[in-house]
Amino acid sequence: MEFRIERSSFAEAVAWAARSLPARSPVPVLGGLLLTAEEGLLRISGFDYEVSANIEVPAETVEPGQVLVLGRRLLDICKVLPDAVVECALDGARFTVEGGGTRFGLSTLPREEYPQLPGLPELRGVVDAGEFAAAVAQVVIAAGRDDALPVLTGIGLRLDGESMTLAASDRYRYAVRTVTWKPDAVDSEAVEVVVPGRRLTEIARSLAKSGLIRIGLSGPGSPGSGLIAFEGAGMRTTVRLLEGRLPRYGKLFTLDSPAVAVVEREPLADAVRRVAVVAEPNSPIRLDFSTQGTVLLQAGYEDDIAAQQLPATLTAAEDMAVAFNPAYLLEALNSFNAPQVRFELLGPGQRALLSGVPASDDTAHAEHQHLLMSVRQLS
Repeated sequence: MEFRIERSSFAEAVAWAARSLPARSPVPVLGGLLLTAEEGLLRISGFDYEVSANIEVPAETVEPGQVLVLGRRLLDICKVLPDAVVECALDGARFTVEGGGTRFGLSTLPREEYPQLPGLPELRGVVDAGEFAAAVAQVVIAAGRDDALPVLTGIGLRLDGESMTLAASDRYRYAVRTVTWKPDAVDSEAVEVVVPGRRLTEIARSLAKSGLIRIGLSGPGSPGSGLIAFEGAGMRTTVRLLEGRLPRYGKLFTLDSPAVAVVEREPLADAVRRVAVVAEPNSPIRLDFSTQGTVLLQAGYEDDIAAQQLPATLTAAEDMAVAFNPAYLLEALNSFNAPQVRFELLGPGQRALLSGVPASDDTAHAEHQHLLMSVRQLS
């Protein structure tokens, strides 16, 4: 095995594939990256039984072949290689990496002990990579962090016609975003799965500039069952799905005769960040909306208090006071891009639905909603 490749291309490919490597594993070969040199290209693959990554980049192949080496060690080498053409070769049981007068030798791992990479699930359609990455970032903030409830750490993905809906909830908040996607089969049945949230965030971010992402998904008993695949710009990755499903959000997001308040989003986020400085851990921040065209933010107790007033509109109620966990409220506000945010409010201790108020020429903001539970007791 022998090939030549540009250092930047090699380093980027190794770094991308290394995302699939486990932080630590009792099985040494799972810490390896599989390098396959073929005519005109180099394929780099990683797999830990939960996630697989596969990337293809142009390379000058002198002699085709395959080698398994420690992935993180190879990544460290790529980071310090001089900016020059890199020559790699398998010399007996040693893999050599040479460029710009610098030479490294790596011991190899037993290829026969490496698990077979999973087959690709059936491709279902394509979605804009940038829009998909933005949608994942908007909803993942509501995903749970408690591994004792694995399904709540995931992001729900529903494919229905030309709509893709992403959702996440930790039981205290619920974020939903809908994007347009192009299915391969227009009459395909709706499908709903749950993808590990952290993994999906990494994948979406790494593919954000790939133009279009192809998504693959197979039903039970078919090749790639239990996996979802993402493919774009020569990069391909699979992730094992989580079992179960998220709570249904249809009824949760339907509020009966709510009061409606509208506030400029960025000034409100700044105010929340400012007054929350005096709030004790787990203490709420209070918002008093008034028909006088203001909202008063308050936080703190006794001697340490903070308050700020902002312009706001309130309809369907004479006044409305609610309180929220300041961190949850701030994360929700920052997940929107719209200039204004709309609150649908039922009162203390009840659901509050946030949505962006789009500009006249922009309807995308309305497709993202974030549900928060308000605090029952107001300070």
